Amino acid sequence: MAGQSLARGVVYIHSAPAAICPHAEWAISSVLGSRVTLTWTDQPASPGLLRAEVSWSGEVGTGSRIAAALRAWPMLRFEITEEPSPGADGERICHLPGRAIWRANTAANGDIVVGEDRIRALLAHGFGAEKLTHELNQLLGADIDAELEPYRRAGDGAPVTWLHQVV
Repeated sequence: MAGQSLARGVVYIHSAPAAICPHAEWAISSVLGSRVTLTWTDQPASPGLLRAEVSWSGEVGTGSRIAAALRAWPMLRFEITEEPSPGADGERICHLPGRAIWRANTAANGDIVVGEDRIRALLAHGFGAEKLTHELNQLLGADIDAELEPYRRAGDGAPVTWLHQVV
């Protein structure tokens, strides 16, 4: 990893059927280059499903690679964060069953960052206040947050595993 910027983040698997859990571990392991064994607990927000979270460290872009690997199982509900690092923005990536991957850049404090070109493009459309509000909420992931919040609360106090990418 000489010359590579290092990053760290967290993978939250908010809900997964038990049969998929080993596959999710394998997918994360394949990206990090070392065996991953997660601590799975019941997901009270979706009885019968399980949840786990794991902190990771690796080269910049690892969060995106983990998301791509987990996307193979569309029934997973997951969220991945990658903290900003020297020369790289942070990122938050979310997947909800039946939806496309949602991603956004993040600031050091975790706020979603929307580039000025995206805002200028919205303003150029001449949307009214209601439509502009809707479009900004889409960029900020308000609907994603609303759907994930019950799953996040269910994870309060859950065990976290720390992982490091193999060099």
